[in-house]
Amino acid sequence: MDRFLIEGGVRLAGRVDISGAKNAALPAMAAALLTEQRVVLRNVPRVRDIGTLRSLMEELGVDSSVVHEEHGNRVEIEARRLLNPLAPYELVKQMRASVLVLGPLLARFGHARVSLPGGCAIGARPINLHIRGLERMGARITIDHGYINARADGLKGTSFYFDTISVTGTENLMMAATLAQGETVLENCAREPEVVDLANLLIEMGARITGAGTPTISIHGVGSLHGADHVVIPDRIEAGTFLVAAGITKSHLVLERVEPAHLTAVIAKLSEAGLSIRELSPTELEVHRDGALRPADVTTHEYPGFPTDMQAQYMALMTQAEGSSVITETIFENRFLHALELARMGADITVNGRRAVVRGRTPLSGANVQASDLRASASLVLAGLAAEGETIIDRVYHIDRGYERIEEKLTKVGARIKRISES
Repeated sequence: MDRFLIEGGVRLAGRVDISGAKNAALPAMAAALLTEQRVVLRNVPRVRDIGTLRSLMEELGVDSSVVHEEHGNRVEIEARRLLNPLAPYELVKQMRASVLVLGPLLARFGHARVSLPGGCAIGARPINLHIRGLERMGARITIDHGYINARADGLKGTSFYFDTISVTGTENLMMAATLAQGETVLENCAREPEVVDLANLLIEMGARITGAGTPTISIHGVGSLHGADHVVIPDRIEAGTFLVAAGITKSHLVLERVEPAHLTAVIAKLSEAGLSIRELSPTELEVHRDGALRPADVTTHEYPGFPTDMQAQYMALMTQAEGSSVITETIFENRFLHALELARMGADITVNGRRAVVRGRTPLSGANVQASDLRASASLVLAGLAAEGETIIDRVYHIDRGYERIEEKLTKVGARIKRISES
């Protein structure tokens, strides 16, 4: 397994090109299963999770190809036929977003066998809402030996209320409903930009969808969908991570190819903490920090609130604030694993259930640390940039799941970071 070696204490300067959002690209790839025609996706990030889903597509018998372009990859998918309706454990365990193939397979082909998902160890993320929603649409579902077995003789429109807000649940049921007979109304839906991006792709493919980005989404089923050529939205979490990178190193960066409207809550909180952030253009953000960091409490919420995927990075930042801050995690119950690793670097953090108290400012020093999940690994990189001395981060395959060549982007703006391969 690869590791990162970081020499901290260096200020950053320059421009960072933000990649496409992997959390938008993954459901878009799954949506290609809904048509036999070619779906072209642009601005797809070069990350591990995309490769995992492509492997799963190949397992299903779907043709796909990748072309390197100036900004991300162009992925072309043709699901003319289905050779094998099985999404095996060996692939699904690597990434829970693999469950997104369930709705499209069931809607178009009438059957699917999908392993229960895996992914980051950040707490329970049950898919009972996916299953209940599909059953309401007429699917017959059983679970045995760790697999979801689903069959349907044509899905039917229905009304479904999400007991808890679920991004992948909203996406899965929205995709399934595009080919269902009649109207489907989904309530208490996720409002994330990635959900809206998926809806826009489906509309480009001929779906009839209204309300994406609001709590209520209505889908009028159609007989078939066609191909499309779609540009994936920028990655708001990668953008937020680089905003924090500027803040924790007292640096000046310009982020290119971003969507500032998707970062409202993050920008507001980072500004409260003492970062100066301004919009240079509709796709550019300038960030710098001149003075001391101020402590600022934060509570994670579903979009448009402060994202749980930025909580670990924000915790790293608060270790350098002049005072104590409280971080409350409301989405996942096991998402403070990075606190112990940050403590190895000198952070003063007390965790009590879903609440963490960060006492700053504590000098950080380089240490050997281990990543536990995707965003935790990002927080350790950020801490390493600010620490005195050398930090070695093990298990960086986690960060490769969702960040495109992060070490290259950081090196370009002056960071001293390099990847060390086991080989």
